[in-house]
Amino acid sequence: MSTTPTDARAVVEPTGEETEFVFFSGKGGVGKSTVSCATATWLADNDYETLLVTTDPAPNLSDIFGQDIGHEVTAIDGIENLSAIEIDPDTAAEEYRQETIEPMRQLLDDEALETVEEQLNSPCVEEIAAFDNFVDFMNSPEYDVVVFDTAPTGHTIRLMELPSDWNAELEKGGSTCIGPAASMEERKQDYERAIDTLQDDERTSFAFVGKPEDSSIDEIGRSASDLGDLGIESQLLIINGYLPESVCEDPFFEGKREDEQAVIKRAQTEFDADAMATYPLQPGEIAGLNLLADVGGVLYNGDEATVDIGTATDVDAETAVDFDSMADAEAVADQLRPGDETQYLFFTGKGGVGKSTIASTAATKLAEAGYETLVVTTDPAAHLEDIFGERVGHEPTSVGQANLHAARIDQEKALEEYRTQVLDHVTQMHEDKEDAQIDVDAAIANVEEELESPCAEEMAALEKFVSYFDEDGYDVVVFDTAPTGHTLRLLELPSDWKGFMDLGSLTKGAAPAKGDQYDEVIETMKDPERSTFAFVMYPEYTPMMEAYRAAADLADQVGIETSLVVANYLLPEEYGDNAFFENRRAQQAEYLGEISHRFDVPLMLAPLRQDEPVGLDELRAFGEEVTGLDDITEETEAEVTAS
Repeated sequence: MSTTPTDARAVVEPTGEETEFVFFSGKGGVGKSTVSCATATWLADNDYETLLVTTDPAPNLSDIFGQDIGHEVTAIDGIENLSAIEIDPDTAAEEYRQETIEPMRQLLDDEALETVEEQLNSPCVEEIAAFDNFVDFMNSPEYDVVVFDTAPTGHTIRLMELPSDWNAELEKGGSTCIGPAASMEERKQDYERAIDTLQDDERTSFAFVGKPEDSSIDEIGRSASDLGDLGIESQLLIINGYLPESVCEDPFFEGKREDEQAVIKRAQTEFDADAMATYPLQPGEIAGLNLLADVGGVLYNGDEATVDIGTATDVDAETAVDFDSMADAEAVADQLRPGDETQYLFFTGKGGVGKSTIASTAATKLAEAGYETLVVTTDPAAHLEDIFGERVGHEPTSVGQANLHAARIDQEKALEEYRTQVLDHVTQMHEDKEDAQIDVDAAIANVEEELESPCAEEMAALEKFVSYFDEDGYDVVVFDTAPTGHTLRLLELPSDWKGFMDLGSLTKGAAPAKGDQYDEVIETMKDPERSTFAFVMYPEYTPMMEAYRAAADLADQVGIETSLVVANYLLPEEYGDNAFFENRRAQQAEYLGEISHRFDVPLMLAPLRQDEPVGLDELRAFGEEVTGLDDITEETEAEVTAS
């Protein structure tokens, strides 16, 4: 495999007369959006008419370019030939509803229109509407190239599966959960073209962005294999954010750099792609046209990276904070430990900020303190197995410590469980009727067809998520959630699906009534005595603002208040005694002050470590540093002894 930047250029640069497409994916927090913006900027600077599209539910193109972008195609200031759009799922859904219903108003009576409107209130409409926007931009002859900044990896795989899934759904005809199939024949043709284009490596290039970490490369390998199964070949790997050799002057950072370089060599050997390129960590955040131009020049022109260390920055006295004074171990522990009823802990945030490690660490310490604890991941790109060093399956299993179990929602198994549940319910409903067998056969045939809809996958994942609120025997259930935008979607689903079922359309009678159960789950999540919502972030602008916006959305849309913030990857004071790390520490201090001001909740402060904690011993040691739970272990043991 070649590793020269000129090979990377060959992957992204258009070569034909038709519009070409470049997709960037990877675990959240690896700089995927930055690389997407830099690539789009480089293409525009090379006189290609370029459109940059983000399908990430938590977009940050506006932050990177320093201007408002939003749901409309917007020209980027200071760059000819470049426009961008941030697809908004809510706006896309409403546009989709209006476009679907308007042509029918003169053709259908009021009752039929009401039925279609009920169908279009399905939560599935948000998924298909956002996807329709995506498909529309795959038919944009006015552009030479369209660059897609996609959602974090697991959800990108789902996006790539959708053309085939929805195409199969529409081929069945009749009524679907996204409206009448007959009204969408034109979209069916669009989906067929999208499938062909995605599988055409002359028009579509697929690039992964990762950090120089084993877990990042492991995930990329799995995702590249999944894409290969869909007929989509990955052609470029970009490893972003490696430590520059010139700034690693002590054993701590020398060791971290050695580990990173070993990962880069491993990627060169293992990753099957046409090209690979790398870009170093900068002393500050990458935003603005000059730094974006630097990234593009390094990746595609073979330029030397500019790491402008400069002199150490003085911390603004008004925003500077003392890390030690911010740490309140008792307040953090109070948010984590349960009361008389089962406690539910949700760890969420931008991908790549260490959610899984923090969730696993909290679960390990709670179990050590004597609480029966279950940690569940809802992230389709989860790596709990890597963290615990134990197999983590669809059902709760022990991970080697008393009181501690772990589980990972397997989408295929969740769907099969949901199918069985629904079909058993249909059978039971018809058992006492005359001509029962005929009724059962007909009903099952109809329901089986409906269960082939992509909507059923979302419903199945929701059902599995809700089921953990009924798990007996646990004092604490810890949720390691998907990256922010998808977590918001998951937490909105109980309300969305309950409202849809209450309308009496499609699923009425086919699925067991769950309205009361959903009500209970919603109320539990909104109860600060029963549920703790913790946003994990590293102290930089983009993850802070994404978390802040998501917290506001949770409060406004679901009624859930944030009760804990985890600031992760804080640079240790005892290492990195030079201007590069002093500048990054100063930046972290300023953002910590802003995080404290914006959220006004207890802060868990987690330092950067030589290695990510792996295995129970390392998780316990890390937990002693950050959770405050070590202080309650003796209290719990004393209570158990007394009882």
